[in-house]
Amino acid sequence: GYLDAPPGIFMAPDELRRLPPEQVTIIATGSQGEPTSVLARIGSRDHRQIRIIPGDTVVLSSTPIPGNEVLVSRTIDNLFRQGARVLYSAVAQVHVHGHASQEELKLMLSLLRPRYFVPVHGEYRHLVLHSQLAAAVGVPPEQSFVLVDGDVLEIDAEGARMDGKVPSNYVYVDGVRVGHISNVVLRDRRVLSRDGILLVVLAVDKQTGHVIGRPDVVARGVADPGEIEGLLERTRDAILKAIDHGGDGMVEWGFVTAKIKETVARLVYEETKRRPLILPVPVEV
Repeated sequence: GYLDAPPGIFMAPDELRRLPPEQVTIIATGSQGEPTSVLARIGSRDHRQIRIIPGDTVVLSSTPIPGNEVLVSRTIDNLFRQGARVLYSAVAQVHVHGHASQEELKLMLSLLRPRYFVPVHGEYRHLVLHSQLAAAVGVPPEQSFVLVDGDVLEIDAEGARMDGKVPSNYVYVDGVRVGHISNVVLRDRRVLSRDGILLVVLAVDKQTGHVIGRPDVVARGVADPGEIEGLLERTRDAILKAIDHGGDGMVEWGFVTAKIKETVARLVYEETKRRPLILPVPVEV
């Protein structure tokens, strides 16, 4: 009921082809660069019915929400690449606020005269400012609650009060598991994605515990192919030197594993400034 237009003004997307481009205006979702929104799909040439042609004008009547700047910039760039003229808040006064102004909020508070007040939506600073606005029109500060995720507001016949916290972290979905990923697993995945992995395989005589031959070192994501062979060879030399006790080669594996990690980590960081995940693997033969 917000738009009251004569018959024939609103058209289905597949009917647009029968009108000249200069007679068409499209109202589309995607002002925050959401990847599956109409505007983002138009920008990436992925929309089934709508294509940008040189000379089209696109107006983004919004300002990026903090954290969405990269998505919005990518959408704008994609539209420019197709020849569109793009108007957005940085170059034109086209931003339309979707939220009430301070005076409108004060009017609402004055009309309702709430006993308790809980501001919602926005960054933390917006919640605090909204709470201060309520205090300015008569809501006692002790009856205004600025909550963050996990805060418990208990409400009963006697009133409202803060009452502790509940867990409110991110819930991770990992394959068929939901919410059961340990910090150790997440840390290892971050290391793997950033610095790669080094696998150190040592052949061990299962009768005597002696190390047999040189260790085998396998690297993934640590260095470029042109430099990795020399690095791996130096890593093998450093490992043998670190675990050589000058005796019969008998080793204590708890000590050896820690020593290998320390030695390899130091060498690789000195040469590449990376900290890969290092996994020593003894193999009995």
